Amino acid sequence: MDNIIDLDIVETPSLCFSSINTSCVKIDYRLEVRILLYILFSTSSLITVIGNLLVIITVIHFRQLQTSTNYLVLSLAVADLLVGGIVMPPSMIRSVETCWYLGSTFCKIHSSLDVTVCTASIFNLCIISLDRYYAVCHPLLYHSKMTPTAIRFMIVVCWSISAAIGFGMIFLELNILGNEEFYYNTFLCEGACTVFQAKTAAIVFPMLSFYIPAVIMLCVYVKIFRAARRQARAIQCTNAQMKTDEEKAGMSKSERKATKTLTIIVGVFLTSWVPFFICNCLDPFTGYSVPSVVFDVFLWVGYFNSTCNPIVYAFFYSWFRHAFRVILSGGVFQPNSSHTRLF
Repeated sequence: MDNIIDLDIVETPSLCFSSINTSCVKIDYRLEVRILLYILFSTSSLITVIGNLLVIITVIHFRQLQTSTNYLVLSLAVADLLVGGIVMPPSMIRSVETCWYLGSTFCKIHSSLDVTVCTASIFNLCIISLDRYYAVCHPLLYHSKMTPTAIRFMIVVCWSISAAIGFGMIFLELNILGNEEFYYNTFLCEGACTVFQAKTAAIVFPMLSFYIPAVIMLCVYVKIFRAARRQARAIQCTNAQMKTDEEKAGMSKSERKATKTLTIIVGVFLTSWVPFFICNCLDPFTGYSVPSVVFDVFLWVGYFNSTCNPIVYAFFYSWFRHAFRVILSGGVFQPNSSHTRLF
């Protein structure tokens, strides 16, 4: 009798593949939760694709915007478009169903693309910060340092290093180096598609993909902010006798706007990616105790950075907004629309 009661109490956990002994355990979300998550992730993916596609069309179509600086924005938009169009949809299915049903080969390809395009997005942000540093802090050296050739070279290096990190880490299995036995005997199961990292990989790859670019960005934007403040104060001192109180207030407002812009740029980037990379580094040193759901949440927060980038880096400028209106109204199909004056 006791045995029957015990059998009634014990619940058999759901498996990704019920017919396979090595199947991963599946988390069964309620239907309402799954529908809500599909709507949230699909909307985010769609906004990411549309926003970055608008940026790409804008830079390619309008000749006035075909500058070296905007080609950096174009490279960033391509990376973020790939995040929204290629990485997010399979990740959405994996996150909602909590299992990977698309095969082990595609899992490796998807994981490699995931690491590659997210790293490329971060690297592009870093290059943009360097471009703006020379534009604001060393305007006389800007055209000699940030030449079209130099920018093309940086874009090629950015994508090459990103691809080497993404595909090299996954296909050469550098991520499990030194911990192969534990991975194959304990961690690996049918229906999983996560990037497992040994202790060495958890230090090296996040340093290359995130921490070094993040530190460079922070240092550069701090210098830009200080230079902008010095320039604003110099202008105020030079023209103090000629300025009215209203003009001084306008200068103060302009300085606050610059501060707000830099805060948004750095804040969105750090808020999006810091939680994921902290967990990514700590997980191997805590016995892989971070729940998969926590990883999923932080990963999607990182993805949302690609959704925000078109807003922060492109929509902020009035000429981009003008270009978007022309595109959305069908004006790009008019003769000579590529020569439209945007500013």
